[in-house]
Formats: sequence, C-alpha cells, structure tokens
Amino acid sequence: MTGKSAKKPAPGPDSPILFTNVRLIDPASGRDGPGSLLVEHGRISAIDPSGSAVPANARHVDGQGAVLAPGLVDLRASLGEPGAEYRETLRSGSEAAVAGGITSIGVMPDTDPAIDTPALLTVIRQRGEEIGLASLYPHGALTRASRGEEMTEMGLLQKAGALAFTDGVHAIGNTKQMRNLLSYAHFLNALVMLHPQDIDLSRGACATSGLQATRLGLPQVTPAAEAMMVARDLRLAEMTGARVHLTNISTAEALDLIRDAKARGLRVSCDTAPPYFSLTEEAIGDYRTYAKLTPPLRLEKDRQAVRAALADGTIDAVTSDHSPADADDKRLPFAQARAGGTGLVTLLGVTLASGLPLLDALRLLTVNPARLLGLEAGTLSVGAKADLCLFDPQSEWTVHAGELPGLAQNTPFDGWTLKGRVLKTFREGREVYTAPATAPAHGSDT
Repeated sequence: MTGKSAKKPAPGPDSPILFTNVRLIDPASGRDGPGSLLVEHGRISAIDPSGSAVPANARHVDGQGAVLAPGLVDLRASLGEPGAEYRETLRSGSEAAVAGGITSIGVMPDTDPAIDTPALLTVIRQRGEEIGLASLYPHGALTRASRGEEMTEMGLLQKAGALAFTDGVHAIGNTKQMRNLLSYAHFLNALVMLHPQDIDLSRGACATSGLQATRLGLPQVTPAAEAMMVARDLRLAEMTGARVHLTNISTAEALDLIRDAKARGLRVSCDTAPPYFSLTEEAIGDYRTYAKLTPPLRLEKDRQAVRAALADGTIDAVTSDHSPADADDKRLPFAQARAGGTGLVTLLGVTLASGLPLLDALRLLTVNPARLLGLEAGTLSVGAKADLCLFDPQSEWTVHAGELPGLAQNTPFDGWTLKGRVLKTFREGREVYTAPATAPAHGSDT
C-alpha cells in the first residue's frame, strides 16, 4: 500500500447520474417533494438512494431546487418530413421538442406521402432513433392519403408500431365509412383520434362566428360545428365500442357532450392545446395570421369552459398541436394563410400558466398521454426509462418568433413572457438538451 487514496473514476457519457437537491414531481404516483434520483443504464434505478448505492463513477447533477419531472409526452405534432421539409424536419422538430422538455412525440401522418404504409411508418421510427433526441412514435393514417375514403391496412400499421390512427385535421364526413373504421379499430383495440369539425359548416371558414370575425370581414364557422361532429362520433363510439380520442376540443358545448359520455362509461378521451385555454378570437385582430389555427380561436366563454374541463378531468391531455409553417405560408391575406401554430417549445410554459396546480398540469403532459398511447413513459418509477425534464418553474423567458429552436417560428405566443424554463432534458439517461449558458445557473454538475 502506498498510502495514496484511490482515484475516483471520471464520469463518462454513459455513466450513472445522481440528481440531488431537486423537487421530484411524479404525477403517476402523486409524489411532489424534495429528493434525489439515481439513473443507471438508461433507467431510473433508485429514488433517494443511500450513499453506498451510488456508483463511484456517477455524474452528480445538483438541481439547486429545480423540478425534476418525467419527460413530457406530446400526443400530436406535425413534423413536416417527408414532403414539407422547408417547414420542419424530423431533426429540427426533435430539437424544438427537447428544448421544451418533450421526450416522446406522437408524429401526425399528415405528410406527403401520408404515413399510410408500414414501410414509411418504420422509416420514421428509425429516423427518430438515428437522430437520438426525442422518441418518435408515428401515428398511422386512418384512410389512404388521409382523404377520408379507403381504409388503410390498419392491422399491418399496428404491427409496424402505430399506436393510434388519425387523418389529422381532415374530418371524415361519410358517417357509414366512419362507422366501418371504428368497428375495425374496435376489433384491433386501436385508438382512433378524430378532429371534430362538421365539414360543410366549416368549409372555407377561418374564424369563429362573432363580432370579431364580422368586423374583420372573415369567413365564419359556428362553434356548433365542433359539437355536432362530437355528438356524431360519440354515438358511433357507443355503437361500435371503439376507443375514440377527440382532438383540439375548444368549445363549451362539445365539452359538455364529452363529460356526459364519460359519465355513461364510453371509451372516449379528449385533448386540447394551449391556445384554446390561453387565447380568444381577439388574438386575430389586425389579421394576425400567426393566430390563425384549426379549429379557429373561440370566444371567452369557451376559453373558460376549456380551463374548467382541464381542472375537472374532462380533458385528458394537453398537446402541442405543433403545426409548422414558414414565413411565406403566413405572409398572405388572413383567409388564404396556412392555419396552424408551433407549440413544442412553449407547451410546458403555457400549460403552467393555466392556473392548475403544478402536479395537475404535469399530469396532463406526462402520464395521461403516455397511458393513452400505451407508452412506457411519463413516470419517475424505479425501473422506468430515464426520460427526464429538469426545469425551474419560477424562471421566466420570453417567446421571440425567429429565435425559437427548430425551423418553424409561427408561434401564436410571440412576445409572451412565460415561467418554466427547461434547464436540461434527458432521454434514456442521456442528456439531449442543455439550456444556453445565458440562462440562470441551475442543474450544475458537481
């Protein structure tokens, strides 16, 4: 023996990680309190481990009181690729996602070509693994090319990894075909995501009926167009027994129908997106195309109804509804401009501003969407994949269109100051995002 102390092994990129001085929030278990968490081999190996359980080569991350939560799970996001890479790519969308604390993305099939074959679905999943940022879970198209006509090979798509089926913002007007689709989905026990907008009432419209749309001279759609299609789809869900998920719910009337359906035991769930509990039709004033969305922004009474439905559990999840557009898509007269807004980077901050308790807000962004898709995600339980989001719920940042991660910059929240800065994001124990050095010093290595 030389009397010299043994040299501590240096942490490597795949070394264990010990998070200390963090506020652990796990909506799956209801935990919310100070603690520590150990990650080994890409999975959570211990909560509040004893000193002897921590490997000598572990990297130590001092959270300095920040929140350590499960990585966010986004049910629905359009990522442009293939076919519209000038708007967004799988890589740029993944970069935006991890900057927002998102580690799992349900990728919409509204691409060109649509994700309506097992081969394309497999390619996108593989591309997600190659990029190595967020996990990409492409949804299968419900009908070929999402045209609402011929059914896709849903069984083969499911075997290839499709966790849900949807035609995106394209509602299926043919009721008989919709019943056939739901009947087959019930046979597969597959989740079907539907965009409830009456096709005839909403055709050509770009604003909600009311004083604002009248003042601006814009083509209008009644809010009842959403409730009418919700009523139809709920009746079909009851007839077929299918698992139906209604997307971007934005009106009080539709929420009342869904609340009643849940009370009657139907296998129905729904989501909304941050604009529908944070903005109203007033945001389109002066023909602001960044606020042109699908469905269009609603009245104040509907915004309040969405907030109430978040609080009482009628709404199961909050999604980014990420819909990229480039500058030329939006530099058009309002009625001609492309509808949609980015949402990956702002998802956490705007949801935290909803007024919900932190645990409840995170439940809508983590374990609830994970359970809807059947994913092993959204939890801090021992043995779970170490998909993690470290954020400071009090740290403010300002949304600046043109400076956001990702290609698309068409955010309806341009100029907003939000709380909840993401400091670090981890996917399967590997750090995939670190806030810029100009951010407050949290989550430092020791």
